[in-house]
Amino acid sequence: MKVADMVAKSCAPIGASLAVLALVTGAIWGKPTWGSWWVWDARLTSMLILLFLYLGVMALNSAIESESTAAQSTAVLALVGLVNIPIIKYSVDWWNTLHQPATFSVTEKPAMPAEMWVPLLLLVIGFYCFFAVVLMLRLRNEIIRRERRTGWVRELLIQLRG
Repeated sequence: MKVADMVAKSCAPIGASLAVLALVTGAIWGKPTWGSWWVWDARLTSMLILLFLYLGVMALNSAIESESTAAQSTAVLALVGLVNIPIIKYSVDWWNTLHQPATFSVTEKPAMPAEMWVPLLLLVIGFYCFFAVVLMLRLRNEIIRRERRTGWVRELLIQLRG
């Protein structure tokens, strides 16, 4: 599907940016907490692998000239990378790591006071909204880039100039 490829192409830079943000802020938090900027913890290492997967999808998409071949190749890499998602989620349960296990559960009451989890929940919702807005903007640009030779894009450009 053309739309699925465009969504994947639009998502990769956003995901890479958020992975970098998580790794950098984690390092800033980790220095005073663990005494080191980086430790080869299971959660940190799997997040670094996720960043490399995002960068690999973007590089592979840029390296292949044919859009259909690039779409198929990046889809295969994305499917291989999908294995990393449960590893990131459950790494703290599977291995003895520096990170604490999950604090929230769907079936249990939160283990932290409401003064902490309510702002956290609002922030998570805010990040989802931010992701959705940026994705829609990038997707719009990708659609216009791919359809730039069609009449409706020319009409849109004329309307925007006029």
